[in-house]
Amino acid sequence: MPAERVGKLLAAAGVASRRGADALIGAGRVTLDGRVATLGEKADPVVTAIAVDGRPVDVVAALVAPAVHLALHKPAGATSTVADRHADRTVLDLVPARLIPPGVRLYPVGRLDLDSEGLLILTNDGAWTDRVLHPRHGVEREYAVALAVPLETEQRTALAAGIAMEEGTARLGALRPATRTETTSLSRLLDPRPSPTLTWYRVILGQGWKRQLRRMFGAVGAPVARLVRVRVGSLRLDLATGAVRPLTAAEVRRLGASIYNPDAGSGERRRRR
Repeated sequence: MPAERVGKLLAAAGVASRRGADALIGAGRVTLDGRVATLGEKADPVVTAIAVDGRPVDVVAALVAPAVHLALHKPAGATSTVADRHADRTVLDLVPARLIPPGVRLYPVGRLDLDSEGLLILTNDGAWTDRVLHPRHGVEREYAVALAVPLETEQRTALAAGIAMEEGTARLGALRPATRTETTSLSRLLDPRPSPTLTWYRVILGQGWKRQLRRMFGAVGAPVARLVRVRVGSLRLDLATGAVRPLTAAEVRRLGASIYNPDAGSGERRRRR
């Protein structure tokens, strides 16, 4: 087997996404034949022993394992960083063993903050993950944001203009009040049920910086009471809190294909030419 970048091998083995694998390498948690690996380094998994936190990773077996794609309704309090050694509960703890074939290691496609809820995708498919996550494919994330007090005009104007952050100017793809039907349907999925006094908005993001929405709303004096991801590309949240299900072949194909087109009645996405 030809040598490949260690980060790519770890992603293929289901240890983490490509970005997450590089973070593990950068933190010095990955070893090759007992020595600490470096970013960008290549290895042949047939002849090189690869380990994360001292635990061997069978990359060769993982490369021939079946691809798994699951949708999970992450509850608040579960961490989506499966490599976190200090987490009390990770999203993998919520997945029934019957949904994970022998030898398969799942990781989340992107992440949700510890106190955020909603749609999270789990997979062992590294190439597919990159297509879903990479900004060039434009896969949108839609969130339901609950506030204790409705936004004032000045606050909405400031959010629409963008909020200055350390990473740059954070912008929203869209911001609108949630409809009564949307709020009612979502409330039925959530546990605990949300307070009826909350005001809900729908927000679309193209980028995804750490705690971006909470930081943006907090910057205009509107702290977020509850944050739920309700859509990733063409895939919408349809599960009760804590529930998990396999994606259909059509859902996998649509998510990994290209650009989500919300105006298409079938939910199909246009390919970027």
